[in-house]
Amino acid sequence: MKRVLIVDDEPAVADVLEFALQKAGFSVDTAGTVAAARRALRNTAPDFVVLDLGLPDGDGVELCRWLRERSQVPVLMLTCRDEEIDRVLGLEQGADDYVVKPFSPREVVARIRSILRRTTPSQPQGELRHGAMTMRPHEHRVTVDQHVVDLTPREFDLLQTLLENPQRVFSRGSLVEQAYRGESVVSGRTVDSHIKGIRRKFAQARPGFDPIETVYGVGYRAKAEA
Repeated sequence: MKRVLIVDDEPAVADVLEFALQKAGFSVDTAGTVAAARRALRNTAPDFVVLDLGLPDGDGVELCRWLRERSQVPVLMLTCRDEEIDRVLGLEQGADDYVVKPFSPREVVARIRSILRRTTPSQPQGELRHGAMTMRPHEHRVTVDQHVVDLTPREFDLLQTLLENPQRVFSRGSLVEQAYRGESVVSGRTVDSHIKGIRRKFAQARPGFDPIETVYGVGYRAKAEA
């Protein structure tokens, strides 16, 4: 049974989600503050986190960043904010997807199942190499110069899609269909945010290394090896 942690300070929202998730066969824990969420994350090791961006004692984006420094557990953001920048910031800090309030509990359950399917390997896959970088999809592991690069599930899927099709230029729409499976409403800005996250993490592991080429006016492709 997969364990989901709901982080939301609105009891009505948390109760509705808890009921829907338990009915769908998930084990559920809840937290209403950043402090309570950190305790739960340390003590319960959930398989999935549903995270509200607006919390009474801190910012959900900062909590997402704190979590990403310690774990690659999938994160679905909840937000009632209209500004796109808030969602983009959350995605840049490692969230896998977002839902804007008000939402359907059935949609949230469907999103969670979709993300878990993508992040749970179904069968071993071959190793992918790109210069000093090695990707092992069956281990969900990427290294460059033997240094592990901690990609989020979404970042991993994007990079794998590009590396498996080294000559192809992907539009943002094509990446949504292939890397995101077309199963959630994702904008081109979301794709750009995840590409930016991939590049930042590789630059931290090996300055100057970037496996992705931007094809201006079109999209992205795997960069030709030197």
